[in-house]
Amino acid sequence: MEVRPASVDDAARIAEIHVLGWQAGYRGLMPQHYLDGLDPAQRVPRWVMSLRDGDGSRGGCLVVADDDGVPTGFASVGQSRDDDAEPGEVGEVMAIYLAPDSWGRGIGRELMAAGLKHLVGLGYVEATLWVLDTNARARRFYEAAGLRPDGGIKVDESLGFPLRELRYRRSLRGLAAGDRVTS
Repeated sequence: MEVRPASVDDAARIAEIHVLGWQAGYRGLMPQHYLDGLDPAQRVPRWVMSLRDGDGSRGGCLVVADDDGVPTGFASVGQSRDDDAEPGEVGEVMAIYLAPDSWGRGIGRELMAAGLKHLVGLGYVEATLWVLDTNARARRFYEAAGLRPDGGIKVDESLGFPLRELRYRRSLRGLAAGDRVTS
C-alpha cells in the first residue's frame, strides 16, 4: 500500500469510496433511504474542483492506493473550520474513508497517520475532527490514533435530519513527519 497526494484523476474513485464508506459506515446511524440515494456521480464534480483548485499550503487530500495504484481510501485534511480554532494552529481531519472491503487490515491507521503527519508538515500544532456520537466504530478508531473528545458538540441538520457530532482533538506537538502515530 502506498499513501500519496490525491490527483484530479482520483476524483471518481474518491467519490465512490466516499459513498461506499457512508453506506456501510453509517448503516443504522442515518436513515437508510438517505444512504440508498447516495450517488458517487453527484460527488465527482466537487472532488474534481477540490483537487484542482484546493490550497495545498493549508491542507490537501491523500489517498492510500493498492499495488496497482488504485485508491482504496482517502483522507482530506486542512485548516480547522471551527469558529473557535486558532487560524494556522489547528488542523482538521475533514474526512477519512476506506472502501469497506479494506476495513480491518490496518490501512486506515496508516492513512490516519499520514494525514496527521501532513498536518504537522503544514505547521499545525493540534488536530481536530468531528464524528457522529453514535458511531462507536469510528470513535474507537480515532481514540486509537490518540484523539479524544474535547467537549465540542454540534447538531448538523443540513441533510434534513439531525446528526449529533462530537469533536475530537489531539496535540501534534512533538510529532515529526517520520514518527509512528499512536495514542
